[in-house]
Parts: sequence; structure tokens; C-alpha cells
Amino acid sequence: MKRQSLGAIAAAVSLTVPWLVIWILTTVLPKVASLVGVQYSPPTVLLNLPTLAIVGISGLSVLGAAFLLAWGAETAEKDVPRAFAIAVLAVLAVAPEYAVDALYAWNAGQFAGTPRGIEAGNLAVANMTGANRILIGIGWAGIVLFSVYRSGSTADPAIESRPGFLADTVQLDRDLSLDVVFLLAATVWAFLVPVNGGIDILDMAVLVGLYVTYIAVILRGDVDPEEEHVGVPQYLQSYPKPKRVATVVALFAYSGLMIFTAVEPFAHGLEELGTEIGVPSFFMIQWIAPLASESPELIVVAYLVNKARSTAGFNALISSKLNQWTLLIGTLVVVYSLGLGQYGPLMFDQKQAGEIWLTAAQSFFAIALLINFELSVREALALLFLFSSQVLLEFSLIRGYVEVPVTDYELLLGFSAVYIVLGVGLFVYRREEFQYLLRRTAGTVSDAISGTETQPKGADD
Repeated sequence: MKRQSLGAIAAAVSLTVPWLVIWILTTVLPKVASLVGVQYSPPTVLLNLPTLAIVGISGLSVLGAAFLLAWGAETAEKDVPRAFAIAVLAVLAVAPEYAVDALYAWNAGQFAGTPRGIEAGNLAVANMTGANRILIGIGWAGIVLFSVYRSGSTADPAIESRPGFLADTVQLDRDLSLDVVFLLAATVWAFLVPVNGGIDILDMAVLVGLYVTYIAVILRGDVDPEEEHVGVPQYLQSYPKPKRVATVVALFAYSGLMIFTAVEPFAHGLEELGTEIGVPSFFMIQWIAPLASESPELIVVAYLVNKARSTAGFNALISSKLNQWTLLIGTLVVVYSLGLGQYGPLMFDQKQAGEIWLTAAQSFFAIALLINFELSVREALALLFLFSSQVLLEFSLIRGYVEVPVTDYELLLGFSAVYIVLGVGLFVYRREEFQYLLRRTAGTVSDAISGTETQPKGADD
């Protein structure tokens, strides 16, 4: 086991090495040389790499780092609550999305009042909403479909086969009630964000406050009963605790660094390739760049599902949605204000207001699907269909393939209405499950405050 595990770690690290070398020679060394007053010029061959080569090398680095990140999170479950380990994994996996969005928010502040600043502010919102909708429309839907597909060759206890057309389901961990309720609270607040035409300090206080409270609650939880792991995590968990903790920190730090540095050129490379084939740059920034920046998270989840751990994979996706829907939105105004040099709300136009409402509506519908702690193949396909149909219709309008007698803003409101109507119907139909969800969450919060456990894990009432 030792040889195989070390070999797997070495293979994952080797995928990151080419990018690490390029990053050090072209970014780190020039800055160091400038600080110490030494002349240094990066190799010309590296500065002139074709876009396709940059995409390939940085993409392989993201792949290798995602495996290291997943192994670190699984190993950490031995020493910290699983929910906290997954929350850390989620933050690191979506860190590139924070970086991309922060860049646009910073530029919006730096060039406030100019066309460039206005465009950057709109791009910050567009990139954020695109990332959030991808996480549900592709991530949540994809994990259900992949989990059910993989259940034919893996004994995944979370998969339940049911009679009927596309009725097989992924059973979710009932401890997710905390995550779902906090996500619902953030979603309800998100509907209010466009009312003032911008993201302001009140939005930051509420949304960041929700996430801080969520982390405080899960940190008070107990370490979960040890789950049997295989492969690399099993080997790393056999280390003495000091060595194990140091290894987990090293895996998190290295994989986080590789993801943080590699995803931006990966995303920008894809944008350039898309532009070369005629895809509008704004569309690329809203959809292709977020898809690239979300790739570490999607790779980690696919890895967990492949190990028959679809529950852990779904936990990671929900945690990612929660931190993006709170921290990402809430911190944009901070970055914008820093770029501006003083406090100011991050303003956006009417279309981006519609994008936020649509993103909140999709989140509302997705939560309505989750309140009975399961997702069926039919429900996953509904998420995927609604997401893809909106994106494809928007792209077709941009390219002039179709014509409809509505504006982009009206189209966004129309899809928002569909999500809301479906969500309200599900909440009414599943009102008893929703009441149970609230009771369970209240019990979890009460346990965290009192330091006791009044409700056994997995309790049905």
C-alpha cells in the first residue's frame, strides 16, 4: 500500500511540475530579481508559448492539484469534523473563482466612473452569477447522473434504485440540513441585493455573517465516526498525528497554490481560444471562465463519486455553493472599495440585476429539490435542462441564430419566474419535510451553542 500510495502522490505532483516551473521562471523570479536589484529575463520560449500549450499545461496542473486536495480533505476527516474538512476543501477548490472575480471588482474600483470601470463591475457580477449557476446546473445535476451511472460498478450506499422512469435517487446526508438552511437564508437575501442597484456594506455584513456563523457551528461539531478509506487517504491516516496533520496542511497549501496560480491562465486561455472561433468575449467571461475556475471542484467531486462516496461529493458541492453565495458576493464590495480607495457600493446595470435574480431563483428551486434529502435522476435532468436551455437561448440570441420579441432582461425574468413557481410548488408539497429540516437545523445550532448533542446523528425526527 505504501508504494502504491506514494506512487499516486508522485504522479499527481508530476502533473503540476511543468506549470510550477513556468510560474516560477516567468512570474516569481522576475519579482524577486526586481526586489533585490538583479537583472533577470524569463526564457523567451516560455513567454511565447502558444495559447493551446498554456491551456494544456495549466489544465494538467489543476487536475493534479485537485487530486492532492481531495486526498488532503479525506485524510483530515480523521482529526476534524467531516463538514469542516469539506468546507476547507470547497473554499480551496473555488479559490480561483474568487481570484477572477476579485480582479474585475478591483478594476471596477480603480476605474470607477469610466466605461472601463462600469464594464468591469458588470463583469464581476456576470462572472459570479455564471459560476453559481454552473455549480448547480452542471455540478449538482452532474453528480446525480454520474453517481447513478457509477452505481452499476460500485457499491455506493447513497444510491437507491426505484421503479419508474428515471426514478433512481441519490440519498443525501441528513446532517446537510444545516448547509441547506443557511443556503436558503443566503438565497432569500440575494433576492434583495439588486433592489439598491449594487452590492453594499449591508449585503456584505449579512452574507459574510451567515458564512462565519455556519463555520462556527460546524467547528463545534464532533469528529465523525471513522469511515473506512482506501488508497492514499488510508495510507496517510496511518501516520502519527503530528506527521498526519503536517501532511494535510502541506497538501492543502501546495494544491491551493497550484490551483490559485494555474486556473487564471487556464481560464484566460480558454477565453482566447473561444474568441478565436467567434464566441463573444462577454459570453466567455460569464460562462467559459467560471466553468474553468470551477473545474477543480468538479474534478474533486468526480473523484469522490468514483470511490462510491457520492454523499461526500454532494456535501462538497453544497458547501461550495454556500461559500460562493455568501463570501464571494459579500467580499466583492470590499475589493471594489479597496480599488476605489474609499468605501463605495459595487454598482451594476439592469441586465446584471436580472442575472442575480435568476441565480437566486435557480438556487431557490434547487433547495426545494433538496429538502427531502434526495435527488432523483428526473430532478437532476430538470436542473440541467433549465440551466442549459437558458444559456443556449442566450447564446443563440447573441449570435443572431433566433429572434424573440423580448429583451435579454425580460428573458432572465421569465426563467426566474419558472424557477420560482416550481420552487414554491415543491415547498408547499414538501412542507412537512421542510419543517423537519428547520427542526433538525435548530437542534444542530442548539447543540453547537450548548456543547452537547441532543439529537443522535441520522435521527429521523
